[in-house]
Amino acid sequence: MSARTRETFSSDPALVRAEIEAMPAWLRRRGIGKASELSQVQRIIKQRQIHTICEEGRCPNRGECYSNKTATFLLMGPICTRSCAFCQVDKGHAPMPLDPEEPEKVAESVQLLGLRYVVLTSVARDDVPDAGAGWFVKTMEAIRRRNPQTQIEVLTADFWGGQGNREASPAALQRERIATVVRAKPACYNHNVETVKRLQGPVRRGAKYDRSVAVLQIVKELDGSIPTKSGLMLGHGETKAEVIAAMEDLRRVDCDRITLGQYMRPSLEHLPVQKYWTPEEFDELGAIAREMGFSHVRSGPLVRSSYHAGEEP
Repeated sequence: MSARTRETFSSDPALVRAEIEAMPAWLRRRGIGKASELSQVQRIIKQRQIHTICEEGRCPNRGECYSNKTATFLLMGPICTRSCAFCQVDKGHAPMPLDPEEPEKVAESVQLLGLRYVVLTSVARDDVPDAGAGWFVKTMEAIRRRNPQTQIEVLTADFWGGQGNREASPAALQRERIATVVRAKPACYNHNVETVKRLQGPVRRGAKYDRSVAVLQIVKELDGSIPTKSGLMLGHGETKAEVIAAMEDLRRVDCDRITLGQYMRPSLEHLPVQKYWTPEEFDELGAIAREMGFSHVRSGPLVRSSYHAGEEP
Protein backbone atom coordinates (compact mmCIF):
# COMPACT_ATOMS: atom_id res chain seq x y z
CA MET A 1 0.00 0.00 0.00
CA SER A 2 1.45 3.41 -0.94
CA ALA A 3 2.02 6.19 1.57
CA ARG A 4 -0.64 8.19 -0.25
CA THR A 5 -3.19 5.42 0.27
CA ARG A 6 -2.34 5.14 3.95
CA GLU A 7 -2.86 8.89 4.33
CA THR A 8 -6.30 8.62 2.73
CA PHE A 9 -7.30 5.81 5.06
CA SER A 10 -6.23 7.74 8.15
CA SER A 11 -7.57 11.15 7.06
CA ASP A 12 -11.24 10.38 7.71
CA PRO A 13 -11.74 7.47 10.13
CA ALA A 14 -15.51 7.87 10.05
CA LEU A 15 -15.66 7.26 6.30
CA VAL A 16 -13.39 4.26 6.56
CA ARG A 17 -15.46 2.80 9.39
CA ALA A 18 -18.67 3.27 7.39
CA GLU A 19 -17.05 1.55 4.38
CA ILE A 20 -16.03 -1.45 6.48
CA GLU A 21 -19.42 -1.68 8.20
CA ALA A 22 -21.16 -1.70 4.79
CA MET A 23 -19.23 -4.79 3.76
CA PRO A 24 -21.38 -7.94 3.94
CA ALA A 25 -20.46 -10.74 6.33
CA TRP A 26 -19.35 -13.13 3.57
CA LEU A 27 -16.47 -10.76 2.70
CA ARG A 28 -15.08 -10.63 6.23
CA ARG A 29 -12.33 -13.07 5.55
CA ARG A 30 -11.45 -15.79 8.01
CA GLY A 31 -7.81 -16.04 9.09
CA ILE A 32 -5.47 -15.62 6.13
CA GLY A 33 -3.15 -18.49 6.99
CA LYS A 34 -0.52 -19.53 9.45
CA ALA A 35 1.66 -16.68 10.65
CA SER A 36 4.76 -18.79 10.01
CA GLU A 37 3.85 -19.30 6.35
CA LEU A 38 3.14 -15.63 5.83
CA SER A 39 6.28 -14.47 7.61
CA GLN A 40 8.50 -16.90 5.69
CA VAL A 41 7.32 -15.59 2.32
CA GLN A 42 7.42 -11.98 3.47
CA ARG A 43 10.95 -12.39 4.83
CA ILE A 44 12.29 -13.98 1.64
CA ILE A 45 10.80 -11.41 -0.71
CA LYS A 46 11.82 -8.49 1.50
CA GLN A 47 15.42 -9.70 1.74
CA ARG A 48 15.64 -9.91 -2.05
CA GLN A 49 13.76 -6.67 -2.68
CA ILE A 50 11.27 -8.35 -4.99
CA HIS A 51 7.51 -8.12 -4.94
CA THR A 52 4.41 -10.31 -5.00
CA ILE A 53 0.95 -9.16 -5.99
CA CYS A 54 -0.19 -11.23 -3.01
CA GLU A 55 1.39 -8.63 -0.72
CA GLU A 56 1.18 -5.48 -2.87
CA GLY A 57 -2.53 -6.12 -3.46
CA ARG A 58 -3.16 -7.44 0.07
CA CYS A 59 -4.90 -10.47 -1.42
CA PRO A 60 -7.30 -12.09 1.07
CA ASN A 61 -6.25 -15.57 -0.09
CA ARG A 62 -2.50 -15.23 0.21
CA GLY A 63 -2.13 -17.43 3.29
CA GLU A 64 -4.14 -20.19 1.64
CA CYS A 65 -2.07 -19.98 -1.54
CA TYR A 66 1.23 -19.96 0.36
CA SER A 67 0.22 -23.08 2.26
CA ASN A 68 -0.64 -24.74 -1.10
CA LYS A 69 2.85 -23.87 -2.41
CA THR A 70 1.69 -21.26 -4.90
CA ALA A 71 2.50 -17.55 -5.16
CA THR A 72 2.21 -14.70 -7.65
CA PHE A 73 5.31 -12.60 -8.27
CA LEU A 74 5.02 -9.00 -9.42
CA LEU A 75 7.78 -8.30 -11.94
CA MET A 76 9.46 -5.05 -12.98
CA GLY A 77 8.92 -3.18 -9.73
CA PRO A 78 5.88 -2.11 -7.70
CA ILE A 79 4.98 1.06 -9.66
CA CYS A 80 2.63 0.93 -12.64
CA THR A 81 2.73 3.31 -15.62
CA ARG A 82 -1.07 3.20 -15.88
CA SER A 83 -3.70 4.40 -13.43
CA CYS A 84 -6.57 1.91 -13.27
CA ALA A 85 -9.15 3.19 -10.82
CA PHE A 86 -9.70 -0.12 -9.03
CA CYS A 87 -6.15 -1.35 -8.47
CA GLN A 88 -4.15 -1.04 -5.26
CA VAL A 89 -0.73 -1.27 -6.93
CA ASP A 90 1.18 2.01 -6.64
CA LYS A 91 1.07 4.36 -9.63
CA GLY A 92 1.17 7.97 -10.64
CA HIS A 93 4.91 8.60 -10.64
CA ALA A 94 8.00 7.37 -12.46
CA PRO A 95 8.66 3.61 -12.24
CA MET A 96 12.01 2.31 -11.07
CA PRO A 97 14.68 1.03 -13.47
CA LEU A 98 14.53 -2.73 -14.01
CA ASP A 99 16.63 -4.70 -11.55
CA PRO A 100 18.91 -6.93 -13.68
CA GLU A 101 19.07 -9.44 -10.83
CA GLU A 102 15.29 -9.75 -10.44
CA PRO A 103 14.84 -12.92 -12.57
CA GLU A 104 17.42 -14.80 -10.47
CA LYS A 105 16.04 -13.41 -7.23
CA VAL A 106 12.57 -14.67 -8.14
CA ALA A 107 13.96 -18.06 -9.17
CA GLU A 108 15.87 -18.36 -5.89
CA SER A 109 12.74 -17.47 -3.93
CA VAL A 110 10.74 -20.12 -5.78
CA GLN A 111 13.42 -22.66 -4.86
CA LEU A 112 13.60 -21.62 -1.18
CA LEU A 113 9.83 -21.71 -0.80
CA GLY A 114 9.47 -25.02 -2.64
CA LEU A 115 6.74 -23.62 -4.87
CA ARG A 116 5.06 -26.09 -7.20
CA TYR A 117 3.12 -23.51 -9.20
CA VAL A 118 4.12 -19.92 -9.83
CA VAL A 119 2.19 -17.09 -11.43
CA LEU A 120 4.26 -14.29 -12.94
CA THR A 121 2.50 -10.98 -13.36
CA SER A 122 3.74 -7.43 -13.67
CA VAL A 123 2.86 -3.82 -13.49
CA ALA A 124 2.30 -2.21 -16.89
CA ARG A 125 5.66 -0.89 -18.10
CA ASP A 126 4.86 1.28 -21.09
CA ASP A 127 8.27 2.89 -20.61
CA VAL A 128 10.16 -0.32 -21.50
CA PRO A 129 10.94 -0.93 -25.23
CA ASP A 130 9.11 -4.28 -25.46
CA ALA A 131 6.63 -3.41 -22.67
CA GLY A 132 8.25 -6.12 -20.56
CA ALA A 133 7.62 -9.21 -22.71
CA GLY A 134 11.27 -10.24 -22.70
CA TRP A 135 11.43 -9.81 -18.93
CA PHE A 136 8.76 -12.45 -18.47
CA VAL A 137 10.84 -14.84 -20.57
CA LYS A 138 14.05 -14.11 -18.67
CA THR A 139 12.30 -14.82 -15.39
CA MET A 140 10.72 -18.02 -16.71
CA GLU A 141 14.12 -19.24 -17.89
CA ALA A 142 15.71 -18.46 -14.53
CA ILE A 143 12.96 -20.32 -12.64
CA ARG A 144 13.27 -23.37 -14.88
CA ARG A 145 17.03 -23.59 -14.43
CA ARG A 146 16.62 -23.91 -10.66
CA ASN A 147 13.15 -25.46 -10.49
CA PRO A 148 12.49 -27.58 -13.59
CA GLN A 149 9.36 -29.17 -12.08
CA THR A 150 7.67 -25.88 -11.19
CA GLN A 151 4.82 -24.89 -13.51
CA ILE A 152 4.67 -21.25 -14.56
CA GLU A 153 1.53 -19.30 -15.41
CA VAL A 154 1.81 -15.78 -16.79
CA LEU A 155 -0.61 -12.92 -16.19
CA THR A 156 0.52 -10.19 -18.56
CA ALA A 157 -0.51 -6.67 -19.43
CA ASP A 158 -1.81 -6.06 -22.95
CA PHE A 159 1.70 -5.20 -24.27
CA TRP A 160 0.26 -2.23 -26.16
CA GLY A 161 2.66 0.40 -24.79
CA GLY A 162 6.43 0.52 -24.87
CA GLN A 163 8.77 2.22 -27.31
CA GLY A 164 9.58 -0.52 -29.84
CA ASN A 165 9.92 -0.20 -33.59
CA ARG A 166 8.11 2.99 -34.49
CA GLU A 167 7.67 1.81 -38.08
CA ALA A 168 5.49 -1.09 -36.93
CA SER A 169 1.84 -0.65 -35.99
CA PRO A 170 0.84 -0.96 -32.31
CA ALA A 171 -1.14 -4.11 -33.17
CA ALA A 172 1.89 -5.70 -34.87
CA LEU A 173 4.08 -4.83 -31.87
CA GLN A 174 1.50 -6.30 -29.50
CA ARG A 175 1.41 -9.56 -31.45
CA GLU A 176 5.22 -9.75 -31.54
CA ARG A 177 5.44 -9.28 -27.77
CA ILE A 178 2.76 -11.84 -27.03
CA ALA A 179 4.59 -14.26 -29.34
CA THR A 180 7.77 -13.75 -27.30
CA VAL A 181 6.00 -15.00 -24.18
CA VAL A 182 4.07 -17.75 -25.97
CA ARG A 183 7.29 -19.25 -27.35
CA ALA A 184 8.45 -19.73 -23.74
CA LYS A 185 5.52 -22.15 -23.24
CA PRO A 186 3.81 -21.02 -20.04
CA ALA A 187 1.49 -23.51 -18.34
CA CYS A 188 -1.33 -20.97 -18.78
CA TYR A 189 -1.56 -17.51 -20.34
CA ASN A 190 -3.79 -15.15 -18.35
CA HIS A 191 -4.91 -11.66 -19.27
CA ASN A 192 -7.83 -10.09 -17.41
CA VAL A 193 -10.54 -7.99 -19.01
CA GLU A 194 -11.33 -6.94 -15.40
CA THR A 195 -14.82 -5.56 -16.08
CA VAL A 196 -17.58 -5.51 -18.69
CA LYS A 197 -17.25 -3.61 -21.95
CA ARG A 198 -19.38 -0.60 -20.92
CA LEU A 199 -17.29 0.12 -17.82
CA GLN A 200 -13.79 -0.21 -19.29
CA GLY A 201 -13.24 3.56 -19.51
CA PRO A 202 -13.80 4.54 -15.88
CA VAL A 203 -12.36 1.32 -14.43
CA ARG A 204 -9.33 0.56 -16.65
CA ARG A 205 -7.72 3.83 -17.69
CA GLY A 206 -5.26 3.19 -20.48
CA ALA A 207 -6.70 -0.21 -21.42
CA LYS A 208 -9.41 -1.23 -23.87
CA TYR A 209 -11.82 -4.15 -23.83
CA ASP A 210 -11.35 -5.26 -27.46
CA ARG A 211 -7.59 -4.97 -27.10
CA SER A 212 -7.66 -7.28 -24.08
CA VAL A 213 -9.87 -9.85 -25.76
CA ALA A 214 -7.44 -9.72 -28.68
CA VAL A 215 -4.56 -10.74 -26.39
CA LEU A 216 -6.29 -14.04 -25.66
CA GLN A 217 -7.21 -14.55 -29.30
CA ILE A 218 -3.60 -13.99 -30.40
CA VAL A 219 -2.30 -16.53 -27.88
CA LYS A 220 -4.60 -19.21 -29.30
CA GLU A 221 -3.68 -18.30 -32.87
CA LEU A 222 0.02 -18.65 -32.02
CA ASP A 223 -0.25 -21.84 -29.96
CA GLY A 224 -3.61 -23.48 -29.41
CA SER A 225 -2.14 -25.92 -26.88
CA ILE A 226 -1.61 -23.21 -24.24
CA PRO A 227 -4.64 -22.74 -21.96
CA THR A 228 -5.87 -19.15 -21.78
CA LYS A 229 -7.58 -17.47 -18.88
CA SER A 230 -9.27 -14.20 -17.99
CA GLY A 231 -11.13 -12.67 -15.09
CA LEU A 232 -13.63 -10.05 -14.03
CA MET A 233 -14.03 -8.18 -10.75
CA LEU A 234 -17.72 -7.56 -10.12
CA GLY A 235 -19.19 -4.64 -8.22
CA HIS A 236 -18.53 -1.67 -10.53
CA GLY A 237 -22.16 -1.36 -11.61
CA GLU A 238 -22.32 -4.10 -14.23
CA THR A 239 -25.49 -6.09 -14.86
CA LYS A 240 -25.81 -9.86 -14.95
CA ALA A 241 -26.51 -9.66 -18.69
CA GLU A 242 -23.29 -7.68 -19.22
CA VAL A 243 -21.24 -10.24 -17.27
CA ILE A 244 -22.71 -13.05 -19.38
CA ALA A 245 -21.97 -11.06 -22.56
CA ALA A 246 -18.33 -10.65 -21.45
CA MET A 247 -18.05 -14.39 -20.82
CA GLU A 248 -19.50 -15.04 -24.28
CA ASP A 249 -16.90 -12.72 -25.80
CA LEU A 250 -14.15 -14.67 -24.03
CA ARG A 251 -15.48 -18.02 -25.22
CA ARG A 252 -15.62 -16.70 -28.79
CA VAL A 253 -11.82 -16.46 -28.69
CA ASP A 254 -11.55 -19.91 -27.09
CA CYS A 255 -10.65 -18.66 -23.61
CA ASP A 256 -10.45 -21.82 -21.46
CA ARG A 257 -10.53 -20.56 -17.89
CA ILE A 258 -12.24 -17.76 -15.98
CA THR A 259 -12.25 -16.17 -12.54
CA LEU A 260 -15.09 -14.06 -11.16
CA GLY A 261 -14.60 -12.18 -7.88
CA GLN A 262 -15.92 -9.25 -5.90
CA TYR A 263 -14.27 -5.84 -6.20
CA MET A 264 -13.41 -4.46 -2.78
CA ARG A 265 -12.38 -0.82 -2.59
CA PRO A 266 -8.71 -0.66 -1.52
CA SER A 267 -8.95 2.94 -0.24
CA LEU A 268 -11.14 6.02 -0.40
CA GLU A 269 -9.11 7.15 -3.43
CA HIS A 270 -10.39 4.23 -5.49
CA LEU A 271 -13.75 3.68 -7.17
CA PRO A 272 -16.57 3.00 -4.71
CA VAL A 273 -18.29 -0.38 -4.73
CA GLN A 274 -21.63 -0.15 -6.55
CA LYS A 275 -22.86 -3.60 -5.53
CA TYR A 276 -21.83 -6.55 -3.40
CA TRP A 277 -22.76 -9.66 -5.37
CA THR A 278 -23.96 -12.49 -3.16
CA PRO A 279 -22.35 -15.95 -2.97
CA GLU A 280 -25.50 -17.35 -4.59
CA GLU A 281 -25.14 -14.97 -7.54
CA PHE A 282 -21.51 -16.00 -7.95
CA ASP A 283 -22.57 -19.65 -7.89
CA GLU A 284 -25.14 -18.96 -10.60
CA LEU A 285 -22.59 -17.16 -12.80
CA GLY A 286 -20.11 -19.99 -12.25
CA ALA A 287 -22.68 -22.51 -13.41
CA ILE A 288 -23.38 -20.42 -16.51
CA ALA A 289 -19.65 -20.24 -17.25
CA ARG A 290 -19.35 -24.02 -17.06
CA GLU A 291 -22.33 -24.42 -19.38
CA MET A 292 -20.58 -22.12 -21.86
CA GLY A 293 -17.62 -24.47 -21.95
CA PHE A 294 -15.03 -22.90 -19.66
CA SER A 295 -12.93 -25.81 -18.42
CA HIS A 296 -11.71 -24.15 -15.22
CA VAL A 297 -14.10 -21.83 -13.35
CA ARG A 298 -13.54 -20.03 -10.06
CA SER A 299 -16.48 -17.85 -9.07
CA GLY A 300 -16.93 -16.41 -5.59
CA PRO A 301 -16.68 -13.15 -3.62
CA LEU A 302 -13.07 -13.70 -2.56
CA VAL A 303 -11.82 -15.25 -5.80
CA ARG A 304 -8.85 -13.50 -7.40
CA SER A 305 -6.94 -14.08 -10.66
CA SER A 306 -4.54 -16.65 -9.24
CA TYR A 307 -6.93 -18.35 -6.81
CA HIS A 308 -6.32 -22.14 -6.98
CA ALA A 309 -4.44 -21.48 -10.22
CA GLY A 310 -2.34 -24.61 -9.95
CA GLU A 311 -5.24 -27.00 -9.55
CA GLU A 312 -6.27 -29.24 -12.39
CA PRO A 313 -9.54 -28.21 -14.10
